[in-house]
Amino acid sequence: MIFFLAIASISERNMYGFEALTFNIHGGYLEAIVRGHRAGLLTTADYNNLCQCENLDDIKMHLSATKYGSYLQNEPSPLHTTTIVEKCTLKLVDDYKHMLCQATEPMSTFLEYIRYGHMIDNVVLIVTGTLHERDVQELLEKCHPLGMFDSIATLVVAQNMRELYRLVLVDTPLAPYFSECLTSEDLDDMNIEIMRNTLYKAYLEDFYKFCQKLGGATSEIMSDLLAFEADRRAVNITINSIGTELTREDRKKLYSNFGLLYPYGHEELAICEDIDQVRGVMEKYPPYQAIFSKMSYGESQMLDKAFYEEEVRRLCLAFEQQFHYAVFFAYMRLREQEIRNLMWISECVAQNQKSRIHDSVVYMF
Repeated sequence: MIFFLAIASISERNMYGFEALTFNIHGGYLEAIVRGHRAGLLTTADYNNLCQCENLDDIKMHLSATKYGSYLQNEPSPLHTTTIVEKCTLKLVDDYKHMLCQATEPMSTFLEYIRYGHMIDNVVLIVTGTLHERDVQELLEKCHPLGMFDSIATLVVAQNMRELYRLVLVDTPLAPYFSECLTSEDLDDMNIEIMRNTLYKAYLEDFYKFCQKLGGATSEIMSDLLAFEADRRAVNITINSIGTELTREDRKKLYSNFGLLYPYGHEELAICEDIDQVRGVMEKYPPYQAIFSKMSYGESQMLDKAFYEEEVRRLCLAFEQQFHYAVFFAYMRLREQEIRNLMWISECVAQNQKSRIHDSVVYMF
């Protein structure tokens, strides 16, 4: 009796290092499933073979021996890049839905959080497309399947942030994140971009707090992964707002309130006026020195790839520990990176630009 009470006490406190006692009761099956999915990710050898393909049918033939084979086997020639990306994304969505159906609390809530970023991207895509008078059906086809919700098509009727919330988003999981976006200003490109970054800030902070409450290895690993995401977004916001009408205070409001750069790095980034000043700030933080050392002074073209490579390294490390939820987040992100790689390779092959294939491919294993 004392032993079982001790287990219950440990479970309630989520003490780090004791997850093995109770994790497999509800999470063991799904952790095994996601580790099996991870084994199906493309390797460096796979990418080297894909880079030798002469056309998209060759890519399809190579992918037939991978987890994507059953999704592409019935696609007729000639293939298009959008078809390959769509079918590979369908594989990701099927994996996610299977895990979500099998999950119990709090894992199911954790998996739902993974969707919210895609929901924000879809909202921004629809609103931006409507602003530029794009066809609604065409926009819906470009939305990520994981970010779809019932009322997404009605986003086109909103003229400002307040209407966007009141008419559409109040009944979605994104509703709590709109508290800082509720203005009566008309939607234009600048306001939409500010809305995207404000929503992402609220989403990342909420996800971070949820992971902290879970405790244990999940809290430790997810804190590191989410802190990296927050820092990367802070750098991107800074670089993209250089030379715009966004003030230093407005820029600072878009930074997440956690991460390695918080708070002193944010103070310095807020006053940066060119890429070299951003570099100077980031080189003060050892984990980011290696990223910026890959770039020459004054250039930022390779920054996205350097950040993706660092993210992939951290995501792969998440699989080195057991009995935590971070493997689900890591798998989804690695699969999304794999799809970006396949899209880039397919585009280069389709446009006969094979010399540029290696420019944006991020290798994983």
